[in-house]
Amino acid sequence: MTVNDIYSFLDDKYDFSSALTYDNVGLLVGEPDNTVTGIVVCLDCTDEAVSEAVKNGANLIITHHPVIFEPMKAVTDETIVYRLIRNGISVISAHTNLDQADGGVNDALCRLLGLEHIVKVADSEGFLYRIGELGDGQSADDLAESVSKKLKLPVKYAGQSNYIKRVAVCSGSGGGMLSDVINQGAHAYITADIKHNVFMEGYAKGITVIDAGHFNTEDIIVPVLANALKEAFPQIRVFENHFSPIKYSV
Repeated sequence: MTVNDIYSFLDDKYDFSSALTYDNVGLLVGEPDNTVTGIVVCLDCTDEAVSEAVKNGANLIITHHPVIFEPMKAVTDETIVYRLIRNGISVISAHTNLDQADGGVNDALCRLLGLEHIVKVADSEGFLYRIGELGDGQSADDLAESVSKKLKLPVKYAGQSNYIKRVAVCSGSGGGMLSDVINQGAHAYITADIKHNVFMEGYAKGITVIDAGHFNTEDIIVPVLANALKEAFPQIRVFENHFSPIKYSV
């Protein structure tokens, strides 16, 4: 199997052409014709992910966040890209296409949170987020506690509702979509990277806003991707890397 075979498999499932226009997805480092000796799946292409690939003889890393996003002015020995090239490791990145695809990040997050009757909703830019329903109506405090337990981290939230049924979900950074979510009649909105003014606006308009962490709302896709690759390519070893340098104090 070649890097291009893996790319084609991911493209069929998550359609790289559906990524938002500002995004940078696809094969970003390496050669498409290289034979794959192993795969590391991770959220970010960190030094730790590269070290895991080297340790296990894997020459392909699949990331959610693009390993190259902003234009690079230099590729020197302190950069991840330099280290990848030196070690003959290719990188495929699936970002906003994976966020909004069927079975992608938002669907995985909805499943983890136990939402039912999930539908896809397009925001003003055409990005497909999700809205689902809770089995029983919950208070803002109870929903925040539930999200915290399921994602295994503290969450920030603002809300005073005693009955939340309809919940909007956008993995990663979705603070700019609050108006769209309100227009869809959601009682609560779960996303990450929420600015202070977004919390305040949501609170004033009666919607509960929960910031559940960028890494934690997206890292859930890593085992989903890894399992799909193992099933499709049983002859290739697939490893998961869940490293994040971000920590929470107790």
